[in-house]
Amino acid sequence: MMLALLLAAAQAAHPAHATNPAPVLMADISPVRQRYENCLQLAAKNPAAAEKEASSWMLGGGTFLAHQCLGLAYTAQSRWSAGAAEFELAARGADVARDDRSAYFWAQAGNAWLAAKDAGRARADLDAALAPHSLVGLQSGEAYLDRARAYVATGNMAAARADLDHAVVEADRDPLAWLLSATLARRTGDLPRAKKDIAEALQRASNDASVQLEAGNIAAKDGDEAGAKAAWGRAAALQPGSPANRSAVAALAQFDAPAKP
Repeated sequence: MMLALLLAAAQAAHPAHATNPAPVLMADISPVRQRYENCLQLAAKNPAAAEKEASSWMLGGGTFLAHQCLGLAYTAQSRWSAGAAEFELAARGADVARDDRSAYFWAQAGNAWLAAKDAGRARADLDAALAPHSLVGLQSGEAYLDRARAYVATGNMAAARADLDHAVVEADRDPLAWLLSATLARRTGDLPRAKKDIAEALQRASNDASVQLEAGNIAAKDGDEAGAKAAWGRAAALQPGSPANRSAVAALAQFDAPAKP
């Protein structure tokens, strides 16, 4: 999922994340704009070639846009830390140039650090992305969603709740926002909120094993055995081999009748 988020602009992947490459401004001269767009498309189709192109561009005087493209090339190859570092360079370059796209690049860096399992760096970069309030709508909501994930990873549930409250308003089309909000509500004992938010996630992604798994978890927490078994059964039939699928199969195993001696 993380790679799809980072390449969303080039591939229209789920979801339309704050990590989308920022729109090219009309102030860019035509050759730069064309090279940038070509590099983004290459990162989606042939990341190794995009890595070479972006590196060559930087050696030839490429700006922060070349760093951002290199970041996309790295993340397309699951080189998350290297990609995050390039996004940070892009963001700093854009900051120096007073280019509004810096917030997008900070958000990309934060998303890549999450994939690299470095929640501390992710939160710092997402703070930088959100601080100027230049991200709007879905992009803002996705940045709040990522920062909430970083807060959960570092144990700050109150801050995660506040960020998820922003995310479900600004990124309300994203089932992940509702899923994580429901999960956090269950873990903190707010079952009414958990049931409300998982219903929203189910409306948007009922064929996602992770959503069905959490629906089962919430039903079980609420004492609804039939509802839990039904949701876990659906999760067990979806996306075979995925972590959510395996967890659902394990959850259903508790209902197996013990073998007779």
